[in-house]
Amino acid sequence: MSQNEQQYLDLCHHVLENGAYKGDRTGTGTYSVFGYQMRFSLQEGFPLLTTKRIPFRLIASELLWFIKGDTNIRYLLQHNNNIWNEWAFQNWINSEEYKGPDMTDFGRRSQKDEKFKEIYDEQMSLFKQNILEDDAFASKYGDLGAVYGKQWRAWKTSQGDIIDQLQQVIQTIKENPDSRRHIVTAWNPEDVPSNMALPPCHTMFQFYVADDKLSCQLYQRSADIFLGVPFNIASYALLTHLIAHECGLEVGEFIHTLGDAHIYSNHLEQVKTQLSRTMQPLPQLNIDSKVESVFDVEMEDIELEGYDPHPGIKAPVAV
Repeated sequence: MSQNEQQYLDLCHHVLENGAYKGDRTGTGTYSVFGYQMRFSLQEGFPLLTTKRIPFRLIASELLWFIKGDTNIRYLLQHNNNIWNEWAFQNWINSEEYKGPDMTDFGRRSQKDEKFKEIYDEQMSLFKQNILEDDAFASKYGDLGAVYGKQWRAWKTSQGDIIDQLQQVIQTIKENPDSRRHIVTAWNPEDVPSNMALPPCHTMFQFYVADDKLSCQLYQRSADIFLGVPFNIASYALLTHLIAHECGLEVGEFIHTLGDAHIYSNHLEQVKTQLSRTMQPLPQLNIDSKVESVFDVEMEDIELEGYDPHPGIKAPVAV
């Protein structure tokens, strides 16, 4: 089997064996290490985990949302993608306009109290319906502020100018592939404290061209190993494939450098279950040859072949 997935499983083993117990923002608690790196050869197959099913269509639609520079969850909901709902939902339930049942601490309460979960599901369903059908509501409560898409595509300078980092880096890869400045950053110190629903976990990425192959390294300040990291690996592998496709390059490596790499205390049994499973062959990624630009890619242009994973493993999200 490919060493790609083994890189991730080794990370899980390492944190289970060496992680320090730490409190965290969500109050859940984690087992954490600081500083870890994985390297994935994109020539060996697309690095989508097979020891549990990972929903590739959610990863792809989220990445296209970032690439479009969108920050409103309406696009995601139109693609049946609910992974950013909770942060937008908080905007609504904390507003004066919200007149429904008390949703205080809704994330953890809905995990523990079945009756409350029913109420939560009803309110979330109403919220999603309003986002999809009501333009004014979507504009007011669906936008997450200056999150990834805004920073990648429309970084606002102190002089009021707008920088399209992603477009610039693609152009530089084409014109000056040996540059050491193929960098996109999402960490904007001015926006982090006041203008983002969630400060970016994947903070900066850099591309590198050698032997007509495009590689990407991501620095991720905070890494939820069980739920988040499998998404991040596949998302940046997909981004590398898409940009290589536009630039006429092959794919090289995805290098994933982690800052605080942690397993939540309520994910330990799920991680052990995953580690007990046998890896399957990695799938292959196909991009429609007619696609010329990253910015024109739609969901139907991306196809995954040969993905035959073990069943998914459910775990609560720490909000």
